[in-house]
Amino acid sequence: MINLHWLYVLAGAVFASFAISSARDGTNPKRSGNTMFLGLLATSFWFGDFLGDIGNGVLVLALVAIAGAHLLGRGSRSSTTEQERENYSDRLGNKLFLPALIIPITAFVGTLAFNYTPLKDTGLIDAKSVTLVLLGSGVIIALIVCYAWLRPQALAPVDEGGRLADSIGWALVLPQMLAALGVIFAAAGVGTTIGAMAGAIIPHGSVFLAVLLYAIGMVVFTMIMGNAFAAFPVMAAAIGVPILIHADGGNPAVIGAVGMLSGFCGTLMTPMAANFNIVPAALLELKNQYGVIKAQIPTAIPLLIANILILYLAAFR
Repeated sequence: MINLHWLYVLAGAVFASFAISSARDGTNPKRSGNTMFLGLLATSFWFGDFLGDIGNGVLVLALVAIAGAHLLGRGSRSSTTEQERENYSDRLGNKLFLPALIIPITAFVGTLAFNYTPLKDTGLIDAKSVTLVLLGSGVIIALIVCYAWLRPQALAPVDEGGRLADSIGWALVLPQMLAALGVIFAAAGVGTTIGAMAGAIIPHGSVFLAVLLYAIGMVVFTMIMGNAFAAFPVMAAAIGVPILIHADGGNPAVIGAVGMLSGFCGTLMTPMAANFNIVPAALLELKNQYGVIKAQIPTAIPLLIANILILYLAAFR
């Protein structure tokens, strides 16, 4: 049966190939640090189950040490020249995006086929991991299509992937770490603690102040965690459910929806949301790695104010 473990094997192989590519990059003066960092990521995917909690904790500390010591860098390698890339763009235009579309299409169509055809009864794919497994399958299919269509050099995908990983740097590991942080916060009872503090601060019947703390709390915790979905359980347990819904009688649907929208305002303003803010800056090779965030702040703040007003007027009026 194909399950999540096979996807981890694939992800580990990808990072291991990037590590080897970084080791081969003579243009990067810090290639040893990149190789160690990417190699440890590959190790986490391949052997995480065997390392145990302490082993994985040491591995994470090693990743942090490498990044914190500024041992990561980037070279100037490229598998194609600028002229070759311009020729590809002129000749193929927007068709170059087709391989990228293969990945979500494979996941979508494959999931439908799995759920509404006899494929589900074959036991070939674990039903709990079908979407993720199909995403991984889509990556493999897209890679095969690229080889057959564009006919790149044999190691071009590895070298270009390694170059991209070097450009992103330490932010590459943020999604995994932030997901773990959300679990830790929930297990530690942070929401309950904040709820007790909020109950002591907010005067009884002061609905607007409760709304204000709830929305700003969603922004702050989203900025810390980098993800509104991780922040939501904390603030819902602290203020949303006990105060806004039970004590003040607010509309749960509005409180949940607008609370998430407030969290998304935090997403626009934090480097911890690496997928949205730091990675695009690296891909676009901006001079300021926080350039995306600076451009989004003028939108985020007015949007937050609007969310606070909507939440107060819609949920309690």
